[in-house]
Order: sequence, then C-alpha cells, then structure tokens
Amino acid sequence: MTFRSYLSPHKWKAQLVFWGGAILVGLVSALFALGSEQAYNLFNRMESQASWLPLIITPAGLVLIAWLTRRYFPGTQGSGIPQAIAALEMRPQMHYLRRSILSLRIAFGKIFLTLLGLLCGASIGREGPTVHIGAAIMYTVGHYAHFPRHYLDKSLIIAGGAAGIAAAFNTPLAGIVFAIEEMARSFEERTSGTLLTAVVIAGITAMGILGNYTYFGTSHASLQLGSGWIIIPVVGITGGLLGGLFARTLVSGSRWVAPHLSRHPLLIPALCGLVVALAGILSGGTIYGTGYPEAQAALSGEGEAGLLFPAFKIIATVASYLSGIPGGIFAPSLATGAGLGAVMAELFSGPGMQAIVILTMVAYFTGVVQTPITAFVIVMEMTDNHTMLLPLMATAFIAYGASRLVCHEPIYRSLAQGFLDRLRAEEPNTAGTDKPGNSGRA
Repeated sequence: MTFRSYLSPHKWKAQLVFWGGAILVGLVSALFALGSEQAYNLFNRMESQASWLPLIITPAGLVLIAWLTRRYFPGTQGSGIPQAIAALEMRPQMHYLRRSILSLRIAFGKIFLTLLGLLCGASIGREGPTVHIGAAIMYTVGHYAHFPRHYLDKSLIIAGGAAGIAAAFNTPLAGIVFAIEEMARSFEERTSGTLLTAVVIAGITAMGILGNYTYFGTSHASLQLGSGWIIIPVVGITGGLLGGLFARTLVSGSRWVAPHLSRHPLLIPALCGLVVALAGILSGGTIYGTGYPEAQAALSGEGEAGLLFPAFKIIATVASYLSGIPGGIFAPSLATGAGLGAVMAELFSGPGMQAIVILTMVAYFTGVVQTPITAFVIVMEMTDNHTMLLPLMATAFIAYGASRLVCHEPIYRSLAQGFLDRLRAEEPNTAGTDKPGNSGRA
C-alpha cells in the first residue's frame, strides 16, 4: 500500500461510508434496546392489571405479527443469526437472494416486529435480531459505496453482525469472538481490521446513548480452587445436556412445523401464543419477554422465579420461536440458565449461589449455541467478573461436550441451512443469478 493510495478520494469516501455504517449500527442497536425495554414494560403493566389478559393479547398479537411477517417482511422470521450465516454461505452469484435478506426493509421489519412481539409477551430476545440488523446495515452501505465484492460477500456481513452483538450487550470482546467462532468458519487477515473497526465504532456509539453499563451489573462471585470446583462438571453436564436438548427441540420443531405453517399460517401462531400465555400464567408471569429481570434477580439473589421457571421459560421460548415471528433466543437462554442455576444452588451448599448461577448460565447457553468461547466471554463481560474466567472456561467446554451428545449440529448452522433450503425452493429461478431489474436494490 503506497502513501499515494491513502490520499485517494475514492478510498476515503469508502472509509467514511463504512464508519457511518458502523455508527448507524450502534445508534440503531441502542434505540432498539431502549424500545425493547419500553415494549416489555408496557406489556408488564397490562399483565399486572389482569393476569388473564395474555390469553387474549398474546395469541392475537402473534397472529398479527405472523401475518405481517409473511405479507410484508418475509425473511425476518426467527432469530436473524441464521439469516446472517445463510448470507455468508451463499455462492457469490446469488446476489439477489443475499440482498433480499440483508436489506434495510428487512432490518426495519425486524425491529418493528420484534418490538411488537415483546409488547405481546412473547418469550424472545433482541440480541439475535440485532446481529441480522447490523449485518443488513453494513451490507447495504457497502453495496451503495461500491465496496469490492469480497467485502460485500464476507467482511461487511461479519463485521455488521459482530458490531450488533457488541452494541446490544455492551460486550465488544464477545462480539469479536462470536463473529469468529459462529459467523465465520475461517478468519481472514483482511477481515480483521474491518471487524475491529466496526465493533469499536458501533460500541462507542451505543455507549454514548446507553452509557457505559454492565448488562447484568457487577458480580464479585468467586470459586475456591479445590472443593469449589467439584460443582463444575455437575453444572457443565447438566446445563450442556439441557441446552442441547432445547437446541435439538428447536431445530426438529422448526422442520416439523414448517409445512403446517404454510397450510395454517394463522392457526399455528394462535396456538403457540396460547401456549406462551398459559406458561406465563402458570409461572406467575415470569416467563414473558427476554427474561432479563428474572436473570438479574437470580444473579443478585434478591428474587425467586420459582423451581419450575426454567421449564416454563423453555416451553414459552420454543412456542414463540415455532410461531414464525421474529425474535431471538440469546436472552431467553441466558435467563433459563440463570433460573436453572438458582435451582441448582439450592442443592449445593458449598459454593456461593451467585457463582453457581453464573456457571449454570454459561453451561446452558453453551449447550444451546455450542460456541463455548463466546459463551464464557459474553457472560464474563456481562457480569464484569474476571476472577471466574477459569471456572467459566472449564464449565463451557464440559457443557459443549455434553451438548454434542444430544445435538450433533450447532443450532444456528442447522437453522441457516433450513432457511437456505426454503429460499431455494421458493425462488428456483433466482437462486443462481441476479433477478432482472433488481441489480441496484439492496
């Protein structure tokens, strides 16, 4: 790279557009976080007035969201991470399909419909959708700035997804690790600068709006070397197996429900909404939304969601996902892990409750997503606890091995492959080439 090339107006234009895209990812992620909190709080106020109200609101809301999704925003269903991975897996000539799932229209639909889902009490999170939104924003700005093809096909999608995770959780390191471990099967040197720049800019932007916060506050829990470590294999195996079973249920359920959703696009969401509402009533209203308050209460020891909270949260999350509405599983899985940890803490009197909750959260989350490094890094950053690094690492890798016994393929890879298969089946004439007349649309 010569000095003259650094002075190129075209190069600086591209860089400014890229930085603007990263700032936009951080801004949208922060506003999405604030909107999600407001949507859940509004539902919570309605539910506190009448606990039976979700029997009406949740099924009707899921039906409306499913109809809007199929009618106006196809491709926004589910977490959004499978869509980002599917875009990375597409062949270079599949430009039209890639642009169709990474457009600004899809990003807007993802935000609007996820907020609507939280307003209806669905057990969903915003973090997975934020990955999709970040990838869509970065891909779109790169397309209009005429970035080189290899940046559009790989680098910008990975960078946008990583920036989304970093801004959503205020966990920059976890965003980078997640991009490498989950979204990219290989990490190229030319990708590293793009990835790091996007994460830093998006993270700073989000921090400027939300403040320099820690997602679950600061934890001072620790685990004594020796007797305290006896809990690690127990927690790792238990959380890993349950997380793996949840992932397998979600993947198998998605394949089973797909043809039924095609034939009954409104009936299935209505039934799923009814299941969520019933689980909410039986759990005392603890399973709605992301599960953030329940997870934080379990970590602090100031609240008690109940022994059956993990089971009801799993049921509500599966039902919400199978309804076909947009929404992620990151936050609900962390909440389930925290609830499971609170239950296990009742069985072991040695280690402190907070330490067991953190370890179980890592174990269950690892079992679900099968990305052990991302799991222990993200929980370490979310709790601002570095003293638990080695126990978290050990728990994550034990949980990963246990999860692989019951779920042989990572959940996001399986869902991404299913999404790709459906795209190819629905658009057989556009799967291999650009659709005429759409070359300029993102």
